[in-house]
Amino acid sequence: MSEGLFEAAGSEQLARHAPLAARLRPRTLNEIVGQDHQLAPGRPLRELIEADRLASVILWGPPGTGKTTLARVVAASTAKEFCELSAVSATVKDVREVIAGARLRLGEHGRGTILFLDEVHRFNKAQQDALLPAVEDGLIVLIGATTENPHFEVNPPLLSRSTLFRLVPLDDAALRTLIDRALDAEGASADAAAIDHIAARSGGDGRHALTSTEVAVALAARRQEAEALEAIKISSAAHAAPDPVAAGTHVTLIDAEHAVDAKAVRYGADGHYDTISAFIKSLRGSDTDAGLYWLARMLDAGEDPRFIARRMVILASEDIGMADSSALLVAEAAARAVEYVGLPEAGLNLAHAVVRLATAPKSNRVTVALGRAKADARAAGAGEVPIHLRDAHYQGAASLGHGEGYEYPHDDPSGWVSQQYRPDEVAGNVYWEPSEHGRERDLRPAANPDDSSERPAD
Repeated sequence: MSEGLFEAAGSEQLARHAPLAARLRPRTLNEIVGQDHQLAPGRPLRELIEADRLASVILWGPPGTGKTTLARVVAASTAKEFCELSAVSATVKDVREVIAGARLRLGEHGRGTILFLDEVHRFNKAQQDALLPAVEDGLIVLIGATTENPHFEVNPPLLSRSTLFRLVPLDDAALRTLIDRALDAEGASADAAAIDHIAARSGGDGRHALTSTEVAVALAARRQEAEALEAIKISSAAHAAPDPVAAGTHVTLIDAEHAVDAKAVRYGADGHYDTISAFIKSLRGSDTDAGLYWLARMLDAGEDPRFIARRMVILASEDIGMADSSALLVAEAAARAVEYVGLPEAGLNLAHAVVRLATAPKSNRVTVALGRAKADARAAGAGEVPIHLRDAHYQGAASLGHGEGYEYPHDDPSGWVSQQYRPDEVAGNVYWEPSEHGRERDLRPAANPDDSSERPAD
């Protein structure tokens, strides 16, 4: 009896001293913040969980997006036995023991089993194969959680027997909700700028936001204690009564900066757009150092690195284009690196792309060409597909004359034939005119199909 009391007391103490992120872990679907695309009322994943009809699933998303939380909510709402393993420490023997227990449980009590396998990508092929028969015949329902692309890290047979649900980084609104909950739990308050700073520096990671808030509250409490002691000393020296100490802990921007070890560069909505404008114009103007400076400013301000990467992907086509087509590959690779690596290390990938884009030859001819083509495409009367270009593969198309007169370029030794590819109204209009910059100077459009000198360069 006394052992049970001591165990209960120990569990209570452990819960009280657990990290804030653990203490605030949601227990119901309604408490989960973010992931509305999967968990909003009426969405399939929510419906399956609420009906306790969940089949094997793989939850894929960055750290702190709620994969483990979602599994724990399933555990609290299911009539099935819930077992949990971590692929970091579990062995094939552990998996087989879970499967054996599931078989016994189903045979004796008719009760199913859910196995939550965290970090499923850490299992090698043999370990994943050990799960396959039990998943395939429905003996266990697998909930696998992974931060890595399951198409690369999970065996195809196991993946094909599971439904993939992707969780995304939490947006600023969701992060602020979590921070507000954390402040309430700690009996603290905070300046709006402090909340915004923690949210911006959390990178979509809810756990990081809660941990940072917990640290910020602790730092604020220590600061207020020190300020109160200093006030008492000053009052004693002046033989005056000390000023009353404000009740509760209040987090300032300085506390938040110290908590996440990053200074907040203060700019509002206007500053956000002005800074990204300066950044893009610096790259367009081939000023490498300016591009790096504005990149550093934005990263220090907590700007979303995905936003920066997206703008560079756009610039690669808008301002470089065919002058150096590989610039688009570099920009796109940097955007993928941001998702795969995350900050702060992904700052190196962004800087790499900045230098590459700034030093690339520039041309806006692709942008101009698209604008001209759009104008023609929207003009009244334009758009009839020439008869020889129409689909001729379905039955009856030949009777309509579709495809008649079309010349297959691969039948010509040069791989090119002179024929009209646009409606009559716009057949002679020129959209793309190459500049003399970079690779573009070597390219020539087929502006006049009847002029063999205008054939595309090899």
